[in-house]
Amino acid sequence: MAERKIKILKNGPYIVSGSVPLNEKIITPRGKSEVVFTEGRELPQASTYSLCRCGKSRNSPFCDGTHTTTNFDGTETASRKPYLERSHCINGENINVRDDDRCAFARFCHSDRGQVGRLIRNPQGPEDDAAALKCVQECPAGRLTAYDKEGNELEPELDQAISILQDPSEDVCGPIYVQGRIPIESADGEAYELRNRVTLCRCGASDNKPFCDARHVQARFTAIEPDAECPAEPGK
Repeated sequence: MAERKIKILKNGPYIVSGSVPLNEKIITPRGKSEVVFTEGRELPQASTYSLCRCGKSRNSPFCDGTHTTTNFDGTETASRKPYLERSHCINGENINVRDDDRCAFARFCHSDRGQVGRLIRNPQGPEDDAAALKCVQECPAGRLTAYDKEGNELEPELDQAISILQDPSEDVCGPIYVQGRIPIESADGEAYELRNRVTLCRCGASDNKPFCDARHVQARFTAIEPDAECPAEPGK
C-alpha cells in the first residue's frame, strides 16, 4: 500500500493517497452548549482521490478542476513554526492546556459544564477535569492540546481518517478534518508538522491556508454536493 499522505497542489486540490478512509460527519448540538459528531452520508472510497480546496467544485468534496477556471489563489500562508512555539499555555489546577488560536468554529471547546478555560482554572471536582479533557481532545482543529502537570501530552489515539464536516446548525459546510497524524506536504514540497488533529480549508476563503480559520462561517459557504462521485483521476 502506498504511504498515506496529503499533497497540496499549487493553487489546486489536496491529493490524498494511501487509501485513507473518507467519511462525512455532522456537527450536531446536544444539550445547552455541547456539540457532538453524528455520522453523515457514505462517501466513495479510493486509493487516491482529490479534495476540493477552492470551494467551487460542483462535485464537492471532490475536485472537478474548477480551480483552473476561477483563478483560485491557494497560496499557503500558515506559519510553519512547531505547535509548541505557536501556542500559549493556559495553566489549570490539575491539567494545563495549550492553545494556538487556529479555530475552525467547531465549538467542541464548549460543554454544558462550561468552557475549557473555566473548567481547568476552577474545577468543581473530577467531573470538570473530565469534561475539559473531553472538550480538548474532541476539538477537530487541534487548536487545544492538554498536558498533565508533568508535561505529558494527553492526546487520544486516533485512527487515520479524513472527515468532511457539515454544520447544519450554522447553515454552512465545514472544513476537512484530518486525524491520526497523516502527513501533509505543502505545494513547495515541505512537510507540515505532524499533528494528530487538524482542519484544512475547503471553502477557499481562509487567511491561514491550508488550515481552516472559520471563514466558511463568515462566507456562508455551502458546497455543491450532488452525488459526490469520486473522480477517476485526481484534479490537476
